[in-house]
Amino acid sequence: MHFYKSFEEGNVYNADIKIVYRDYGPKNAEPILLVQGLGGQLIDWPDHIIDFLIENNYRPIVFDNRDTGLSSRVNNDLFSDQRRTKTIITTYLRYFLRLPINAPYSLDDMAEDSISILNELSIDKAHLLGISMGGMIAQIIAANHPDRIKTFTLIASSVLTPGPLNGPRRDVRKLLMQRTNNPNASIGERISRTKKIFKLIGRDNNDLETREFYEKSVESINRSGPDDSGFSRQLMAILSSKNRIKKVKSIKAKTLIIHGKEDPLIKVKNAYKTNKLIENSNLLIFPQMRHLIEEPVFNLFKDDLLIHLQEV
Repeated sequence: MHFYKSFEEGNVYNADIKIVYRDYGPKNAEPILLVQGLGGQLIDWPDHIIDFLIENNYRPIVFDNRDTGLSSRVNNDLFSDQRRTKTIITTYLRYFLRLPINAPYSLDDMAEDSISILNELSIDKAHLLGISMGGMIAQIIAANHPDRIKTFTLIASSVLTPGPLNGPRRDVRKLLMQRTNNPNASIGERISRTKKIFKLIGRDNNDLETREFYEKSVESINRSGPDDSGFSRQLMAILSSKNRIKKVKSIKAKTLIIHGKEDPLIKVKNAYKTNKLIENSNLLIFPQMRHLIEEPVFNLFKDDLLIHLQEV
């Protein structure tokens, strides 16, 4: 049972990139900026997380990263029908050979998109929470804008550029490649693909055959539109990024690191490395968690999260 949540929606520009955001809860509550992962939209944040934060007098602010949801698409022809195959082959060859990759934009650009939202809402300081790719973006925010961050929560993320040894498991990587290969897939194909990857990166007993899952999937697909090539450009931003070791070592905000022991997308050893790099950090590892934050998983650490947010 979820209670009624009021929110305001708006958009802000970082240069010529429009970022669409949603601002939940009362304006006098503690703001917390939530940064989504690869291909995720603002509507993909689970109700149990948003509800919990509002119930505890926080003001969740969520948004569509560039190239997803209702935010701007970055126009280039790297993933046009004529160039897509060459782009994918070249990118993955350079990925496996650990060679530089030229991307249309960087994670640093996406970090500045995030800061533009705080500026638009006249928020001087906020709590910061990022998951997966959103955690990578949030690391840059916390390092580059320490005066804007109250606390930092990092979930299922890494300071290193994903590579063959520390990146996704082969079966997960294969599904990611399928999505980059076919950005114009039908709704049915995209739902089927989502089920396959959720089965790998979520809990074993997740029921993905429910009407609720189908309707949420259709809503997400319709909202973002038929062209899914933004996923590939976001992935290129990740693969082209340099490791953030020096930046992350400079983070002074009190940090909570949360990771699943059997995460097949971002291996748990990445969490241990991050914990060593950030002096003022605590690490929580959960055997029952993979990469997603389903409600039973969230229940494992929600009390720790609340304590962390209150220790400012």
